[in-house]
Amino acid sequence: MDIYDNLLESVHNEYDTIRLIKKSERGEVSLVRHRDSGTRYIFRHFYGSSEVYQLLLTISCPYLPQIMEVGERDGRTVLLEEYVQGDTLRDILECGLLTAAEARQITRQLCSALWVLHSMGVVHRDVKPDNVIVRGKEAVLIDFDASRIYKSAIQEDTQILGTTGFAAPEQYGLSQSDGRADIYALGVLLNIMVTGEHPSRKLAGGRIGRIVQRCTMVSPEKRYKNILHLMEVL
Repeated sequence: MDIYDNLLESVHNEYDTIRLIKKSERGEVSLVRHRDSGTRYIFRHFYGSSEVYQLLLTISCPYLPQIMEVGERDGRTVLLEEYVQGDTLRDILECGLLTAAEARQITRQLCSALWVLHSMGVVHRDVKPDNVIVRGKEAVLIDFDASRIYKSAIQEDTQILGTTGFAAPEQYGLSQSDGRADIYALGVLLNIMVTGEHPSRKLAGGRIGRIVQRCTMVSPEKRYKNILHLMEVL
């Protein structure tokens, strides 16, 4: 048996499903627990390429979940990843807005996660409050199902994925998305953390507002040139 079959059989025989986290046409995400060790993991089974998750197998970063095992067959991917225990940023924001200092800290940590991804040519493409888990003082970026690897030979994304309001204009087929698409989403996220609103409706004041404006320019060329530049500004 290959890794795909082994992983499916292992999850069926050695793990208990605690709850279904998400289900869509693309697949399912579940929280599972290993029967012997009691350790909890995230199990993903979806239609799509495994290439981004395969790259992440070798990565250890406090702001990204550890990927344990990945298998792919006929366009379907299965994987086990670290269960990051904490509250989603969406849940936190439902209880109230963050201070400017808190928002900057979370944004810088997400920049660190994105720098790791961008260094491998990976574009996350779905940075949003649901995909950020705050674990203690660490913000962890999760869910790479919409992620892709930048390919210099093509003109536009082959599949339109992302979340309305956070997805950069180029993700809708205008051009190929690169790391600057994540900078756009991060700008929207930063604004929402301090105002509760999309920047098109209410822009943060002062320096944060100016940073958000630069991040969310329609033209990628007018945004920060890379995630490190944004980190320095923050």
